[in-house]
Amino acid sequence: MKKTFALLLLFIVANSLTYGGGYQVLLQGNKQTAMGLVGTGITLGSESIFYNPGALPFLRDKYSFSLGASGIMSNVVFQKEAPSVYEAETDNPFGTPFYIYGAGKISDKLSIGIGAYTPFGSSTDWGESWAGRFLIQDISLFAVYIQPTVAYQINDQLGIGIGFIYAMGDVTLNKALPLTGSDGSEAGVNMEGSTANYGFNAGITYRPTDQLEFGLTYRSEILMEMEGGDANFTVPQSLAASFPAENEFDAELPLPATINFGASYKASEQLTLALDINFTQWSTYDSLIFDFKTNTPSLQDSRNPRLYDDNLVFRVGGRYKANDQWIVAAGAYYDMPAVKDNYYNPETPDAHKLGLSAGFTYSPSENFDVDASILYIMGFERDATYEPGKFGGTYKYNAVVPGLGINYHF
Repeated sequence: MKKTFALLLLFIVANSLTYGGGYQVLLQGNKQTAMGLVGTGITLGSESIFYNPGALPFLRDKYSFSLGASGIMSNVVFQKEAPSVYEAETDNPFGTPFYIYGAGKISDKLSIGIGAYTPFGSSTDWGESWAGRFLIQDISLFAVYIQPTVAYQINDQLGIGIGFIYAMGDVTLNKALPLTGSDGSEAGVNMEGSTANYGFNAGITYRPTDQLEFGLTYRSEILMEMEGGDANFTVPQSLAASFPAENEFDAELPLPATINFGASYKASEQLTLALDINFTQWSTYDSLIFDFKTNTPSLQDSRNPRLYDDNLVFRVGGRYKANDQWIVAAGAYYDMPAVKDNYYNPETPDAHKLGLSAGFTYSPSENFDVDASILYIMGFERDATYEPGKFGGTYKYNAVVPGLGINYHF
């Protein structure tokens, strides 16, 4: 496939399962997921490559390896504005985001690591004939981030780290067009492709005492510049000249930066409590612009307003060590929406959300752990409209996300 706008579309739907309503996936460690997805201010393993690179020097063991996956089972229900009684429901495939991390200490001060993880994945499928088909029918996406990381322990209390991110993504999107052939069939467009780009993830960990830990991270904005995206139109024969069957387009989008603060407190030998606050600069997502290679009177370049707001997510969690083999955990988070009520596109069914999680870690030996987590996400019912498309109604969704991971450290 040609280099295209895959990560652009990933961020079209990036206000996601754990941030908004699409599929930005923060399921990058099952220990952290079990605690409400906290991880910025608590060091639990090599998953800190994602959550806070500055924590790597504080890992207990010289070498640490983690791998795991989650299963996303999500559902969105739409009801059209009254007096209509129309209702639609997504038929989303089962998503399986994964993570693999490895970290090691080169010296007492210097640590390195590498991670491969899927911050975007799964699919949204509204069906071919639903009422909002002119905005979106279905979108399937998959992205892998590879992040080599280096960290340095400045003193007994302070560690810093930075990771270079190489991001790869694939996407397929389908939507209908308001054109009908003589046989009654509707026109449509298919867009698909893959791309790659770069960014970084930097973090600081501060431990003023043995019981208290603070973390601060910054994930950079990434400006995605796409050229030669594939746009394949299917239209009635009489309009074929106005909609070239194989067209191309360019697009550009800034991917927003995130700032994350976290803290944890070891209340006793058994109990550890933690919190995270995540801030995402979604306001950089002002519009989605498509510049088609071939324009006709019926096919002009398009500007699609998004006008996102910056958003906050508040997370709390705890871990309790029952004995040398078992640790149980639980957590919760509250997610504020970034999408405005009047620019609400079913690509991103965003809402105020409450997430509840639980899980455990089982250690059959000193060097080997098994992590399990379960996350339930409840999106509060929301009345919203996408004014440019004059399409609105009531959205409500939920998701259940089980996860399993293993860790080896020595």
